[in-house]
Amino acid sequence: MRLTDILQSDCVKVPLEGTSKQSAVFELVDLLTSRTGIEARDELRQAVWSRETTRSTGIGHGVAIPHGKSASIKKLSLAIGKTAAPLDFNAIDGKPVELIILLASPVDQTGPHIQALAHISRMLIDDKFRNAIKQATTSEEIYKMIKDREATDGA
Repeated sequence: MRLTDILQSDCVKVPLEGTSKQSAVFELVDLLTSRTGIEARDELRQAVWSRETTRSTGIGHGVAIPHGKSASIKKLSLAIGKTAAPLDFNAIDGKPVELIILLASPVDQTGPHIQALAHISRMLIDDKFRNAIKQATTSEEIYKMIKDREATDGA
C-alpha cells in the first residue's frame, strides 16, 4: 500500500488554521470531505472525535494520527495538516503536535485501516524524514516528499 494511493494532493494543508486539538482535527475532516466526496461530514467528525477522546492519537515526536471509521466512507482516505504552531494533543511523550495525519476508513475495512496506520508509522519513525516534513512550508512540498519517499522505498 502506498499512502499516495489514498492521499490526494489537495488533501494536504499547510498551515492548518485550527488552534486547538479539536479544531485542527475537524479542519482536516472538513478538508477531506470537501475534496473526496465523503458526504457525511458530521458522522466522520463524530467517529474521529469519539476515538480521540477515548485515547489520544498523539504518537509522539510531534505527530498525531487521528482516525475513524464511518459507514458513509466508501474507500480509505487520508488528509495531512501541519499546524501553524504546536498544539497540545495529550501525546504519549507529552510533547505538542505539529503534524496531523487523518485516516478515514469504511467500517468493514479493518485490515487496510491497520495497514495504513502501520505504513504511516513506519514512514515517520525516520527522524530525518519526519523532521523534513515538519519543516515543509507548503502543502505541495509535503505531498512531494511522501511521493518521493514511496518511490525510493518501493512501498
